[in-house]
Amino acid sequence: MKKLSLFIISALAALTACEDKIDLDVAPGKSYPVLDAWITNEAGPQTIRFTMSVPFTNNNPAPVIDDATITLYDLTNGKSYPFAFKQNAYSYDATNDPIGIVGHAYKLHVKYKGEIFEAYDTIKRVPPIDSITLKFKTKEESISGKEGYYATMHAKDIEGGPVDYYWIRSYRTDTTRRLRDGFSIDGSYDEGVSDGATFILPIAESITDYDKPFQQNEKVIVKLRSVTHRSHDFLTQVDNQVNAGGLFAKVLENVKSNVVNTTPSGQTKILGWFGASAVGRAEKLVK
Repeated sequence: MKKLSLFIISALAALTACEDKIDLDVAPGKSYPVLDAWITNEAGPQTIRFTMSVPFTNNNPAPVIDDATITLYDLTNGKSYPFAFKQNAYSYDATNDPIGIVGHAYKLHVKYKGEIFEAYDTIKRVPPIDSITLKFKTKEESISGKEGYYATMHAKDIEGGPVDYYWIRSYRTDTTRRLRDGFSIDGSYDEGVSDGATFILPIAESITDYDKPFQQNEKVIVKLRSVTHRSHDFLTQVDNQVNAGGLFAKVLENVKSNVVNTTPSGQTKILGWFGASAVGRAEKLVK
């Protein structure tokens, strides 16, 4: 047993010590249109991105598609919202009249290259974020060995009714600098574990980047989003793909889209997702 252990350690050491660069001849593969469409109940511009996919080894930005016609339909109240192309994205200004309403069902209608694509989602309920607390930790006190302020989000799942699915995203100072994405079911990780309870600590504390905790004069911003079961499954699959790594990482694959080509004999396939969320938001300045 001792000889086997020494062999494994030696083999791993050899693997980690190998730094030879290997050039792989990877086929570029087929490029697909990719839709990144999330609408919320927040006031302000609602933005949809529509691009072409690029090969895995290509570091260039994804080409933007600018010749599509995109319209959002509120199937509950019959209203429609045309999204206009501007500054490399499709947008609708909902500053004075938010388009997202809790309990309403929505259809996204996309016309592209003579074909029609549609996707559906519903805005579910979301609880407010009660507060954000901060705790300063020295290098010795923190798990990551990084000194700084570690944030905790305090929120409580809505009691009763259907199962609630959540998407938690944190930011540093402003909402253009995303930090972490977390996901929850009824404030926990699994369905049926809790209902109406406070979000468990591993989820509540996941809003901090442990490799770079918050510092003084930075702002902690957290958005708690409601999502449907299907959107939750999509997001967690994408998160697993993005964060898969190491020696035993899974092979990357396209996550199934909810955008359907409704054109008879239509040939084009669109990747990506259309989702709708209600949003609870909180922020705190580190002093």
